[in-house]
Amino acid sequence: MIPEILQYNMGEGVLAFSTTRKGGVSTGTYSAFNITHYCGDSPHCVEQNRKLLSDFLGISDESLILPRQTHSTNVLCINEGFMAKSKGERTAELEGIDAVITNIPNLCIGVSTADCVPILLYDKRNRVVAAVHAGWRGTIARILEKCVQRMVDEYNTSPADIYAVIAPSISLDSFEVGDEVYNTFADNGFDMDRIAVRYDIRWHIDLWEANRLQLLSCAVPENAIYISNVCTYKDYSRFFSARRIGISSGRIFNGIMLRL
Repeated sequence: MIPEILQYNMGEGVLAFSTTRKGGVSTGTYSAFNITHYCGDSPHCVEQNRKLLSDFLGISDESLILPRQTHSTNVLCINEGFMAKSKGERTAELEGIDAVITNIPNLCIGVSTADCVPILLYDKRNRVVAAVHAGWRGTIARILEKCVQRMVDEYNTSPADIYAVIAPSISLDSFEVGDEVYNTFADNGFDMDRIAVRYDIRWHIDLWEANRLQLLSCAVPENAIYISNVCTYKDYSRFFSARRIGISSGRIFNGIMLRL
């Protein structure tokens, strides 16, 4: 059994992808490919799916890094010191992390999503990769900007060298919100004419555009930003969607890995 994944062309020496629901062993609303432990799936199925993905990538299970996300703006650099810690210590350090960065080859870092926006970043000059989880709360708190700045501070990244992928997530058409969410975006300085549309009596927010604008504000080149244009809510038979299937369901793993 081989997991079905959606791959992104980010250049030589890097593998970037999103998993689909296909090719795993989970059942019910977790069917079939889910590697996220904290969404209620059978631990046995999760471990089997992790092995399927690790084998597909040609790495060990401990080289598959997935934080426990909490809609925070916490960013963690995965370095040799982190990898030298015990499994329990690594798990504890990954608690409450919503973006991860590394420059270690053959180490697959990623974030899990089921409508929230995942962004994968690659600094082609310094060979640094990052994975960011940006739900509407993280988008408002500008986690993407914080992650780019951390790459600049820790790895000497120039934003001009970053290639970015905005992976499958909920689209403008499907992301209906109340006035309180609209007002929160507006109060935090977002250009609402660019990211919001009112359909009948409800607002819809374009999280793809909100995060694209953050990348541009960081000086990432416009032609280096790729949007998958896959809506998880609409394409829920292929990708997990918490709004469509329910919160007790699987998660997409959006991973990125440097190749030697």
